[in-house]
Parts: sequence; C-alpha cells; structure tokens
Amino acid sequence: MLVETAHFLLSRTPVRPMIGVICGSGMGSLAENIVDAHCIPYEEIPNFPISTVEGHHGKLVFGHLNDVPVVAMQGRFHYYEGYPLWKCCLPIRVMKLLGVKTLIATNAAGG
Repeated sequence: MLVETAHFLLSRTPVRPMIGVICGSGMGSLAENIVDAHCIPYEEIPNFPISTVEGHHGKLVFGHLNDVPVVAMQGRFHYYEGYPLWKCCLPIRVMKLLGVKTLIATNAAGG
C-alpha cells in the first residue's frame, strides 16, 4: 500500500523532496510560498485519508523553498476523526519513501 502510494506521487511530480512539512492549524499558508508548486488533492491519492477538519485544504504541495525540494501537507488527519492510527501515520511513511530526510511538524496550541 505504501509503495503504491509513493509510486503514484512520484509519477505525478518531478520534485524529489528532501524535507516534509506538516502544516498544522494556521500554518497552511506556508505552502503558498512553495515555488513551482505541484498540488495533488488527497482524494486523488491512492490509499490516502481525507481531512475533515475545517480550514484544512486537503492536498500535498510539492515544490521548492529556498531552492530545497519539499513536500507540504495542507491538512492532516486525526485519530479523533475516526481514522486508525496507522492511517494517520500513512502520509509520513509515504514521505520517507519519497526521499524525505527531515520532517517539520507544526501545530496550534494554546492554554
């Protein structure tokens, strides 16, 4: 399943990301700074869950930030949405198969 998903993504973009970014709440606009962006909606990606959280765009954005190849998740998946944990982690495992060496995870937190 992971390999199938990775092969699909590699066939859709020439970008081979070194860095993966999980855009948490309020950070989705970071992906708007990606140069030469290739956007792939989650619903088009085999085996990918679909984000149900309001404000999460639900797409992978491939491109470059400061000349570094990246992939950013605009929208993520949560256990409380009813997804099993393995499905919530699937995008991260796929990123590894795409060549990602560094993962940056962001979130909104308050107290």
